[in-house]
Amino acid sequence: MCNGFIDPQSPLGFSCEALVNANIELLKIFREKQAPIFFTTTIYRDEQEASVFRKKLPDLNILSPDSHWVGFREDLSPTDSETIIEKKHASGFFMTGLAEHLNRLGIDTVYISGVTTSGCVRATALDSLQHNFLTFIVQDCVGDRDNEAHQSNLRDLQLKYAELVSLAELN
Repeated sequence: MCNGFIDPQSPLGFSCEALVNANIELLKIFREKQAPIFFTTTIYRDEQEASVFRKKLPDLNILSPDSHWVGFREDLSPTDSETIIEKKHASGFFMTGLAEHLNRLGIDTVYISGVTTSGCVRATALDSLQHNFLTFIVQDCVGDRDNEAHQSNLRDLQLKYAELVSLAELN
């Protein structure tokens, strides 16, 4: 969860401290299990990258390489052994090499957390399933600026594409 989507001062962000705290707990759980952890951040290095997407959502233009918005809060930052996936679109899989990386590691199951449920979480979950990974969404570790969109997308994802799991179930 990069700064641009969890800081209410960002045009892309919203107030979500409970969600942030849940993700801090999730990181603790997976680190204790020594599970591979992958972070994503959206970065645009030139005008051509995702130009149609950025035209649709001009606020994405704040996500430049040297921007505070593409970084992570200290308590949500990757360790040296964790991987950061740089993406241009909503899905953590689309043109990032993530599926190949997971396959090389022999990983067959993906747990998804973060924001936004109606955008990045949804797109990543669909692509995860389409790459034949068993896909779980940690439901108290995902969120959206629009609660109605959040709820309807979780319902749809559970019906068709992913399993929902709570943070408590992972403890």
